[in-house]
Amino acid sequence: MARPAGNSSLKSARVAAGYPSQQALADALGVGVRQVRRWESDTPPSPQPEVGQALTRLLGQDLESLGFTPPGGTTAARSRRTLLTASAAAVGLAVVPTQAAAMQPATVAADYEAVTRSHRRLYWSVAPATLHPAAIAHAVLGCALLTETAGQTRQRTASALSETYLLAGRIEFFDMRDAERAQQTLLRALQAAGEADDPLLGSAVLAHTAFIPAWTGDRDAAVERMVAARTYARRGPASVELLAWLDAVEAECETRCGNTRTALHLIGHAETLLTTGNENATPEWLDWFSPVRLAAFKGNTQLKAGHLPQARETLLGVLDALDPAEEKQTTVVLGDLAAVEAAAGQPDEACRYALRALDQLERTWYAMGMDRVRDVRRTLAPHQHERCVRDLDDRLYGWSTTVSALSR
Repeated sequence: MARPAGNSSLKSARVAAGYPSQQALADALGVGVRQVRRWESDTPPSPQPEVGQALTRLLGQDLESLGFTPPGGTTAARSRRTLLTASAAAVGLAVVPTQAAAMQPATVAADYEAVTRSHRRLYWSVAPATLHPAAIAHAVLGCALLTETAGQTRQRTASALSETYLLAGRIEFFDMRDAERAQQTLLRALQAAGEADDPLLGSAVLAHTAFIPAWTGDRDAAVERMVAARTYARRGPASVELLAWLDAVEAECETRCGNTRTALHLIGHAETLLTTGNENATPEWLDWFSPVRLAAFKGNTQLKAGHLPQARETLLGVLDALDPAEEKQTTVVLGDLAAVEAAAGQPDEACRYALRALDQLERTWYAMGMDRVRDVRRTLAPHQHERCVRDLDDRLYGWSTTVSALSR
């Protein structure tokens, strides 16, 4: 597969920072679009010092990370060194430059992909604090391998590296609740997807970045990133599952921003997509989405919209349909069911579901699940002197639960 033309590091950073076009970045910098076009060419000239400083402020990376050639090195070599150095720094490793790296055999891509697949499966059962360092260390290895591979072997390695960074970013955002760190990790995932010329993986990364502003209510930024994600998906071509997941992500963002009517429309569109059949293959890495997961999105949105009977019915159906191995999702659904009952004025039922969620969290920690339980407890403040709420507090603030929550 041919390498993508141009400075993919700058292109990826531009899109991830919310500048979907060269013209948008040019306007933000006060330069001509022709200048940005030159920077994104195969041989980008270095910006003038003042412009370079403005560029690094806008995109959040230094000039070398953005694809500009440092003294004494080619852009491609610099790009691979930057990925390696940044990943190594994340786990406290030192990178020792070598005179000339030996080329790896073609089998190295398959070996690297095998570990990536294993990490993907382990995410659903292994504690995030345990898996995250392993994923970052695997990314360090992948960056090193990029300097020692070429052609299709390099392309496959870069794609697996992007997925590894995506996994690390998911852990940082959903499990560790560290949005700032997740943003930087997801940017590196996007840059690796650019190295691999893998638009579908790039679409998935961009959609994940939309969660970050949505969680703070910044709808404009979330929508802009979703537009970019859909643009990348069109280059795929994308499967109906991926397109339906993009609808679900946008629906989650709209729900977070208070637009439940729009969100329910998006979910309805996703449901229709999943009934149309699949002409294009679904990526192997899209293991976080299914019709049941879509229904879970729907139940949460119905809850936020105040459609309590519909939300209860939807979420109970999800709870029955979930695979026993989907322990993290189970905690979220139990938390949403608790919220439904709390909103319906049924504190006993709300506490029963919340306690079941805590039981599950003791087996498999998930920050998003604990967030749901805490939200329910806040809504139960008018009932805090009732026995069921006191029993919930005894569990919610027990030694093991409190220590686990504070340590993550």
